[in-house]
Amino acid sequence: MNPLYLKSLIVNFLNEDLGITGDLTSGIFPKSKGRAVLIAKEEGILCGVEPFNQVFKTVDGETEIVWLKKEGEDFKPGDVLCRVEGELPSILTAERTALNLIQRLSGIATTTRTFVKELEGSQVKLLDTRKTTPGLRILEKHATRVGGALNHRMGLYDAVMVKDNHIKAFGGVKKAVEMVSKNIPVTTKIEVEVENWNQLEEVLEVIEVVDIVMLDNWPAKEIGECATRLKSAKPSIKVEVSGGITLQKLKELRELPIDYVSTSKIITTAKWIDLSLEVE
Repeated sequence: MNPLYLKSLIVNFLNEDLGITGDLTSGIFPKSKGRAVLIAKEEGILCGVEPFNQVFKTVDGETEIVWLKKEGEDFKPGDVLCRVEGELPSILTAERTALNLIQRLSGIATTTRTFVKELEGSQVKLLDTRKTTPGLRILEKHATRVGGALNHRMGLYDAVMVKDNHIKAFGGVKKAVEMVSKNIPVTTKIEVEVENWNQLEEVLEVIEVVDIVMLDNWPAKEIGECATRLKSAKPSIKVEVSGGITLQKLKELRELPIDYVSTSKIITTAKWIDLSLEVE
């Protein structure tokens, strides 16, 4: 993670909490050294060590943090995850922003791991989506990686994805793909979202310039046949399945000749993990 980009995020997050006047409560206390511990109140997977550290270091560069658990490591209720030592007013000022981030990211990593486990032992890989919290995308997508998923495109700038509305706007799959393929760098991948057999037939006409086909909301019983047709036409094509993904559906999809399953649920349904920072 780019440290300069991360620091700019953290500064914005702290400004939201501190405003112009700063911490009116902790700011009245005289400086004194102290220590706090981060304690798990429930089980989960640790994620967000770097942002957590950056919050405290941005508030006070002299704060020291010693981690007892590593990024991506499991923890259980009662586990001490880290110790924070430094000026108590600084620790108290940074506390909420740091906790908000690590609780959110640990929740996403924990939820992601649950989905990934359903695909273990198969060739199918889990992907996240672009459905992220504005301002937190880079961190939330980091959390899905910690949980064992792979990142889909980071934004509109790093891959082409021809979706249903593009197809309608351009007047069909074939026309949309042909137009976009002529106006992008040669190193840019093209993915096409396909919702029915008619659109699949159009994709097959331009398959030579398509890298990934996403089967969106297809019945599981038709996905295998569709994927086979695509791979017969172009063995290097990658097939992605999305829409209505549940843990139960993953059990069905893991045996099919597809490459990826993408779902927003690993981020949008993830609950925060209950962690507490307690002054000793």
